[in-house]
Amino acid sequence: MDLVDARIEQYADAHTTPPPPLLTELTAETHATLASPDMLTGTVVGRLLELLVHGTGAKRVLEIGTFSGYSALAMAAGLPPDGRIDTCEVDPVHAEMARRYIARSPYADRITVHVGPALETIAALAGEFDFVLIDADKPNYANYFEAVLPRLTRNGLIAVDNTLWSGAVLDPRDDMARAIAELNDRLAVDERVTVAQLTVRDGITLIRRA
Repeated sequence: MDLVDARIEQYADAHTTPPPPLLTELTAETHATLASPDMLTGTVVGRLLELLVHGTGAKRVLEIGTFSGYSALAMAAGLPPDGRIDTCEVDPVHAEMARRYIARSPYADRITVHVGPALETIAALAGEFDFVLIDADKPNYANYFEAVLPRLTRNGLIAVDNTLWSGAVLDPRDDMARAIAELNDRLAVDERVTVAQLTVRDGITLIRRA
């Protein structure tokens, strides 16, 4: 299911500040060398994440699901000079590409890539988070949410990507679609949080503590 008319998607891309050359290069290499390049964040969501980090004044960011590093670099552009990002990636091939591009960026000292199961990484990290992006294996979405909610600062924000799953949440028939649909249903009635589900790209849900 096409959630948004392709012409509107193209219009939105054309009217969003383009990415810097490094992210354009990263995008090209991701499409040329990695499986499932559609997992790449892209211009509109990348700028949205940057603006959310900047607008909330976040200094401590946690990303669950690095892939090739686009979203971490996009969010880093919204950080203050003393901000930092911990990003979790289970695939060492993805982590290697992300680290290469992070090392070439102006934000190399602000981003740490952790390789291994995200729940283990989260448990090993100290302190609270101002902004959390959940964008890793979908069956674990609920577990990631529960792991980070108690670690969220009072004014912190969680963003969960792919929460419409190309429309499959309307009639979920596989494990990933069911996991996302179940989380969406839980969040809608969870009195601990305030939630807005956005129809941007493949769906982004924003969450704050109530």
